Amino acid sequence: MKKTKIVCSIGPSSSEIDVLRKMIQGGMDVARFDLGKLSYSFCTETVDKIHKLEKELGKTIGIFFENRGPEMRVGTISNGKVYLKAGNELLITTESIIGNEEKIYLNYPNLLNDAQLGMELLFNSGRVKVKMLGKKDDMLLCEVLEEGYIFSHETVHIPKLDYSLSYLNEKNKEDILFAIGQDVDFLGLSFIRNSNDVLDVTDLLIEEENDHIQLITKIENEACLEDLDRIIELSDGLMIARGDLGIELPIEQLPGIQKSVIMKVHQENKLGIVSTEMLASMEHDKRPTRAEVSDVYNAVMDLADAVSLGNETSSGLYPVESVETMVNIVNQAEQETDYEQVLQEIRRNEKQDVTSLIAHAVVDIANHLNANAIVTPTNSGYTAKKISRFRPKCMIIATSPIEDTVRSLTLHYGVYPTLAKEYATTDEIVDHCGTKAKEILNLKKGNHYVITGGFPASLQNTNFIRVEEVSE
Repeated sequence: MKKTKIVCSIGPSSSEIDVLRKMIQGGMDVARFDLGKLSYSFCTETVDKIHKLEKELGKTIGIFFENRGPEMRVGTISNGKVYLKAGNELLITTESIIGNEEKIYLNYPNLLNDAQLGMELLFNSGRVKVKMLGKKDDMLLCEVLEEGYIFSHETVHIPKLDYSLSYLNEKNKEDILFAIGQDVDFLGLSFIRNSNDVLDVTDLLIEEENDHIQLITKIENEACLEDLDRIIELSDGLMIARGDLGIELPIEQLPGIQKSVIMKVHQENKLGIVSTEMLASMEHDKRPTRAEVSDVYNAVMDLADAVSLGNETSSGLYPVESVETMVNIVNQAEQETDYEQVLQEIRRNEKQDVTSLIAHAVVDIANHLNANAIVTPTNSGYTAKKISRFRPKCMIIATSPIEDTVRSLTLHYGVYPTLAKEYATTDEIVDHCGTKAKEILNLKKGNHYVITGGFPASLQNTNFIRVEEVSE
């Protein structure tokens, strides 16, 4: 059973219940919905299908909604696209018009005030570049530097632009309130500019009395990297969105940034997710490229908690095959991971609190025994997350009587979360944890598993470790 989690973007290719069933059976752990592209009714209907499949298949699937963010988009263009030639002038207006090769509309009302002379505007994933020369008749006057097609409603990037509008504009707030109403487990924050934007969303969750949703901040612009430490502190995890990040920064810097960000979030016991074009060729082909296989493999070796599929599963031709291929690569990488070396490196940077010390001891014992599982009863999920940080060789089975806790653990490396009763005695803990381990992992006579937890639950601390062997 793989330990690195797989996030799958849901869309037209993956909305049918039979396809979703195969994706879950194939290894999908978390379903991601991009509210910038999908209707609310589509999301509601598809989430209902996933919840039905959870009961049918006996597996919890995390629900991840992603807000649209304060993104800047091109308006409607005649015939859907237009070719901009290098050297030509282009006028950009904030008043709604049908665009052409001479004039286009951008949906950011403060553009004229916020844009500065010399700034570059990037279209078509950075392939088309225009430079701001000045202002003319309440429009931006620009020169096309790098030519190509631009398309209706595509995202526009302006590196270094200081957005004056609030992150929580009307559409963003509507997205977040919809996510709260759907009781999702994770909220991806798109186009965050700094830690204050994360704070604004946190304040909204507090105002709405929601303490379940975990915030996953997407790192997709240079401004985020400049405020990275504070963003990590305020977030439950980060998603490295290499597509948008690679538009604003030199593309050759992405591998180093990915490794650095994953290392930082791991040190802070936060979630780290790698996304964008991991198996991009599988949108149209049943086989990935060798470079894509290496990309997924290296993300696992970087200690990412999860790897993410985007268009491969939302709009591609082979969503089920993409999941299965991702699982095969992840399994191979995990087989070749030196868990002892990983444990030693993590231990050097770990805090010295009681739960951390016990979590390290549990993983050390499990690794040396070559145990088949670590089982931990948990109310909050904290102990399971701590054990996950130390990257044990075996699976972590986290049992909890609280459904929100079970759902909150679906993104954490190596954790198989499952609903269970609240235990009244330590004997009951041992009996039920043993039953769960044998049931989930099909343990055989002679297999070992390690149980750790806190008793009584009111102590809210991990205070015991017990090694068990399957006797029959």
